[in-house]
Amino acid sequence: MSPESKKLFNIIILGVSFMFIFTAFQTCGNIAQTVITNLNNTDFHGSGYTSMSIIYGVFSASNLISPSVVAIVGPQLSMVVSGIFYSLYIAVFIQPATWAFYTASVFIGIAAAVLWTAQGNCLTVNSDGNTIGRNSGVFWALLQSSLFFGNLYIYFAWQGKTHISESDRRTVFIALTVISLVGTVLFFLIRKQEDTKAPGEEDSTNEILGDSSSAENKMTRAVAAFKKSIKLSFTKEIMLLSVTTAYTGLELTFFSGVYGTCIGAVNRFGSEEKSLIGLSGIFIGVGEILGGGIFGLLSKNNRFGRNPVVMLGIVVHFIAFYLIFFNMPNDAPIAPMEGTDDVAYMIPSKEVAIFCSFLLGLGDSCFNTQLLSILGFLYSEDSAPAFAIFKFVQSICAAVAYFYSNYFLLQWQLLIMVVVGFFGTITFFTVEWEAAAALVARGSDYSSI
Repeated sequence: MSPESKKLFNIIILGVSFMFIFTAFQTCGNIAQTVITNLNNTDFHGSGYTSMSIIYGVFSASNLISPSVVAIVGPQLSMVVSGIFYSLYIAVFIQPATWAFYTASVFIGIAAAVLWTAQGNCLTVNSDGNTIGRNSGVFWALLQSSLFFGNLYIYFAWQGKTHISESDRRTVFIALTVISLVGTVLFFLIRKQEDTKAPGEEDSTNEILGDSSSAENKMTRAVAAFKKSIKLSFTKEIMLLSVTTAYTGLELTFFSGVYGTCIGAVNRFGSEEKSLIGLSGIFIGVGEILGGGIFGLLSKNNRFGRNPVVMLGIVVHFIAFYLIFFNMPNDAPIAPMEGTDDVAYMIPSKEVAIFCSFLLGLGDSCFNTQLLSILGFLYSEDSAPAFAIFKFVQSICAAVAYFYSNYFLLQWQLLIMVVVGFFGTITFFTVEWEAAAALVARGSDYSSI
């Protein structure tokens, strides 16, 4: 197998592994609050929103040390161990206990930081300036296929149900735990890259599986990675991209947790309200896959750079927010177990609700594929700290959003996303224009990014 084929193989395995793990985790996140609402008349007194807030809060703090962990352990083993913790979190729902639920939330927050830092490193090591856009799109399309499969099962399994029984819950979460473990095992198929650098030159490709250097050298690398992360945080490019990243954290919370809860709370959807949560997740996944696939395939022929894709993303999201504002009752995110009979500015429409799910997924893929691409392009020589900062900002904003989702009406959640999304788009444009100007100054073709 040629080096180029081996790199593409690694990207595909990386994407498929994440697809299995997040088929389990994202489906879990999409239905968690609905399942927990049905549990809260028992001894279990947890909150799905609070759990996600803990996860993303710990996730954000752990990103400060995740480059050091990846430097010591290596990306492959880091992803394997992180995948095990994802599986343990999902397994908690088989027989929920409040203490285990919140404890697992802390551990998965740490695991997520390590997993995504290692993923960013693996993606960059197996890409170059000409393939980073394609590989980002391929990875994103495979990853977001996870939304399709798990939610398709939820749609059919919960068809016509207004209450989720103990048997229903256990069946779903046993299956999701097994699926997560399958994805974890697949990480072992990622192949180490050959050393193609000159003697004495720093070889970042060794990070893909780690090397046999001494413990002292690994600790030196860990400290260096931590220092680089701190230093990089205060550069102009990272600070500008952090606004865009903050928006992705807010909208991630909305489409992966809040919107499904809103749909499940609308009593006017009748007996389909619970199965519609699964259908919503499917169409979010369709939007994500379509966006990732198109932007990945078109990246090499895109002579206009990343800005048009980000512009498409914000326009699509603003249309979705506008329709959701008119279609969904304001109290839907915080409705009790009985749901809400309120009406917004139109009679709630299932078709509009599902169409908005598709728009949310499509817009999210626009932002995330381009953020992965520009980070891999700007920091191709030392990717782990850059991706750690990206996930730090994204996860802390997701944690904040999950926290206020317990209290804020729908209209205020939408307004926050509109404002942050507007400024995040402008700051992304600024970084992209500067990257394009630097390329032109070096005599490179802008379409190569």
